[in-house]
Amino acid sequence: MTAEPITGHSSRWPVPPQDGYTVDDLFTLPDLPPHTELLDGSLVFVSPQRDFHTTMIDLLVTGLRRSAPPGLKVRREMTVVLDRRNGPEPDVSVVRAEAVTGPELTRFQAADVVLAVEVVSPDSEARDRETKPHKYATAGIEHFWLVEMTGTDQHPVVRVYELDPVTKAYALTGIHHDRLKTGVPFSVDIDISAEALAVL
Repeated sequence: MTAEPITGHSSRWPVPPQDGYTVDDLFTLPDLPPHTELLDGSLVFVSPQRDFHTTMIDLLVTGLRRSAPPGLKVRREMTVVLDRRNGPEPDVSVVRAEAVTGPELTRFQAADVVLAVEVVSPDSEARDRETKPHKYATAGIEHFWLVEMTGTDQHPVVRVYELDPVTKAYALTGIHHDRLKTGVPFSVDIDISAEALAVL
């Protein structure tokens, strides 16, 4: 997949295939930026992240690892293969322990994922709030959390969703502001206050 260079530019951009890219392309195209995602056959590049995004991921990963039972593992920013044309990268994933096969692993299958978490960034609001939850639900991922920063005080809020087996869509089961306390997919109790973020 090559293209003629754009006049006046030294970069060479690949021409997308007629039917779009596949997950295999995501892992074989050279020189893709870190954290590139595949949604509906299109490559999605991530802009530089804000401090809130990074520290919120750290806070959740630490809390989830402290609580996770032995059969589950917590991973950050790993591709999840939903189907041939979709390979998003949740900010945090809880996966079945047997799916973690070694240090060379680059992706998980949707069937291995118990929880997907997205921390909303300004450039990814529509993807994180609409596109990805729909795709995660369609792929059968049972639990989804959406994390946002609210108000002028930059306070985190976590919305917790559970897959409805009848509608195959997520149903909101809780909104958490200072403390994320839930019993699914396992018992979790995490301080998500602005003060907790500030110490990271």
